[in-house]
Amino acid sequence: MSPESEPSDPAAIRRREARENAEYHYAAAARAAEAEARRTAPMVAAFAEAMRSAGVEPSRLRAFPYSGRGTLRTDVVGWYVRRDHRAAVGTDGRWYVLVVAPSLRGRLAGIHVEPSDAPLQVGAGGRDGDSVALDVLLQLRLDAGPDFPS
Repeated sequence: MSPESEPSDPAAIRRREARENAEYHYAAAARAAEAEARRTAPMVAAFAEAMRSAGVEPSRLRAFPYSGRGTLRTDVVGWYVRRDHRAAVGTDGRWYVLVVAPSLRGRLAGIHVEPSDAPLQVGAGGRDGDSVALDVLLQLRLDAGPDFPS
């Protein structure tokens, strides 16, 4: 905007500044998420390769509806990385969050789960003791081998 066309109304100025601040913070958060994904994707892919090399058999993964009751079959094959089975790594070397919207059709026919970007801190913001660094979690799971609870 040119200085001549800028509003002199204080409320309009505050709205413009608030919008600019929101856009700035949204862009900064997007850049941070992209940087985190660039760091975690190789870790997750290396984990999948290490599990294959160790001879740990993958299994067909199941997802939990938000309600927490029951499970849904998925089209993903891989390894659970959390004891509560709410996160896994697929044989494709991608990260999967296995908590989904409930669906009657999903109960009958199964569901498709999209991969997502793995967080550096798994379970951040959760209950005490639920948060663990991704590299530590993946190493613990790799060390457990086939003895991981299914």
